Amino acid sequence: MKYPKPMIQVKNLWKVYRMGDEDVVALRGVSLDVYQGEICCIFGTSGSGKSTLLNQLAGMEKPTFGDVHIRGEDISHMGEEELAVFRQKYVGFIFQSYNLLPSMTAVENAAMPLMFQGVPKREREKEAARMLERVGLSHRLGHYPGQMSGGQQQRAGIARAFVARPQVIFADEPTGNLDSRTTGEVMEMIVSFARKFHQTIVLVTHDPEMERYADRVVRLLDGRIVSNQVRGTQNTDEAVRGKEAGA
Repeated sequence: MKYPKPMIQVKNLWKVYRMGDEDVVALRGVSLDVYQGEICCIFGTSGSGKSTLLNQLAGMEKPTFGDVHIRGEDISHMGEEELAVFRQKYVGFIFQSYNLLPSMTAVENAAMPLMFQGVPKREREKEAARMLERVGLSHRLGHYPGQMSGGQQQRAGIARAFVARPQVIFADEPTGNLDSRTTGEVMEMIVSFARKFHQTIVLVTHDPEMERYADRVVRLLDGRIVSNQVRGTQNTDEAVRGKEAGA
């Protein structure tokens, strides 16, 4: 499903790290469009550049060359304060290691994005409780991360990512620490919420099983896009634009 304007636009993105006396090129001219409502899976083995690309998309690192636009705004050249405000308004995150604060309950963790938006405590915790109920944690609202299993912690992480209805969610190996049954449950939740709220998901993974949840499948090798395909089509969509740009 296509929309007139991409939610995310990456243009000729390069990332070069200085390691001692050598330059290490992690991204080589990557260009990519991801549209509103798409679930985009970015695949690659260790060293392919997929984690670096996610960091660029989320504004965690600045590019050496090139630009990243979200909602038409150039986040790659925003200052830290401006970028923090932008993330609070429009971006959510799901992490492999859950990243829940151990001193906070499930409700308090899930409510954090709303806290950053200035929502009053009672209102934000009420909304967080609703989201936790949706992910099957109504019996764990007052529990701390150390009292929950890995699957339950990831469900709490999903509730936190979706509670403020962000337009874009970045997921970094969200099922990497889960067994196969829990992986399926977690991915079904992510897809269900994304469809319901018409959100854009960018999921970075090394697991080819994740492809079945995706609308767009992007594969990286040595810092270049080697395939970029919309599922259900015979022809590669915008294929290898990044590779050509880096040639």
